[in-house]
Formats: sequence, C-alpha cells, structure tokens
Amino acid sequence: MTSQAQAAGADMAGRLSQACAQLGLPVDAQAVDKLLGYLAQMQRWNRTYNLTAIRDPQQMLIQHLFDSLSVVAPLSAALGEAPARIYDVGSGGGLPGVVLAIMRPHWSVTCIDAVEKKTAFVRQMSGALALPNLQARHARIETLEPGECNIVTSRAFASLDDFAELAGRHVRNDGTLVAMKGKVPDDEIQALHARGTWQVDHIQPLHVPELQAERCLIWMRRSQGTL
Repeated sequence: MTSQAQAAGADMAGRLSQACAQLGLPVDAQAVDKLLGYLAQMQRWNRTYNLTAIRDPQQMLIQHLFDSLSVVAPLSAALGEAPARIYDVGSGGGLPGVVLAIMRPHWSVTCIDAVEKKTAFVRQMSGALALPNLQARHARIETLEPGECNIVTSRAFASLDDFAELAGRHVRNDGTLVAMKGKVPDDEIQALHARGTWQVDHIQPLHVPELQAERCLIWMRRSQGTL
C-alpha cells in the first residue's frame, strides 16, 4: 500500500470514528475495520456489478455508511438489548442491513433483494467480514413466507403504502415497519392512511454526519383492528 493510500485510509477511519461519536455510537477498532472493509469491497464489486450509482469513495462513505449508521441508535432504542430479527427490504448491496449486522451482532439481519448479483455480494460480505448474524435472500419480499420480524426496514425501496402492502406481513403483531426517507413524504403518508391497514406511529428526524440534506425515519404500526 502506498503512503497516499495509507493516509486516505487513516482519514476515512478517523472520519468514521468521529461520525459514530456524533451519532452516540460506541465503536471499536474491529467494527471500524469491518465497516471500511465493507466499503472497500463495495467499491471493488461496483466496477463490475453496478451495486450503487454512487462511485466516489468519499460520497459512498457519507451517503452509504454514515446514512446507514444514523439509524442504528433509533433502532437500538426501540429494540433494547434483546436479540431481534430484522428484514432489510430492497437492500441492494446491503444498506443499511450490513451496517446493522456489523454494529449489532445480537441482531439477526436478513437483506432481501430481487437482484441476484446484489444478494450474492451481501452473502460474500457475511463470510468475508465474519458476520454469522447476516443473511441474504434473493427474492421478492411478497413471495417469502411471513418472517415474524421485530422490525422490517427499507431505504429508498418504495412508497410507504407499497412498502406496507408488500412487507407488512413479515412484521410480528407487536413489531414495526421503519422506512428511511429524505423529506417527510406527506403524500405517501396520506395514501398509507387512506388504505387503513397501517398508520404512522411517529416521524423521527435523522442527523447524518457530513450530509447537508434532510433525512427521517417513518415508524409505522398496524392500525387497531387490523391484526
């Protein structure tokens, strides 16, 4: 490795540790290594398999890793310290699922995507990064047997209404659908409530380090009488 590459790697590690500190996430050297290893492999695979439209390593750090890290604390607050089952729907190259699996080894995380090359990458990351709590499923979410998940999450997957209709049956009765969004999608919320099966429980603003853009989490629960 050249001195320039070493300096770039050290800079990314420092920024990653600082971002975790801003997000209130304790992180050890092993987790930092795994997160940066994941990012490096994503860059490598992206040259051939087009896992993501973002190609610049600096932007991948912010818009992929930091963005995914921003949901770890909110999900942790909801789930506590107990083991949990999480589906990441439309996961692509494993965002946020791989990041969740790295940061929370006691969560069982399954990344689901309809594009086989993307789930193959996530499966490779499970082995390469020693993440026994990470799985990948090549499937459309609506074709899978109900998953009895504590949380089903998505990032840029579909409208809230479509997300709830396709993935809602994988949430256990006391569980939650959680959608990562940019600006609050008022029209999507209206469409979701018009169907009446799911409703927004609350909207949580997110802070993503180094990103000057709005982000939020939409927490959804089944409407009363629809279990």
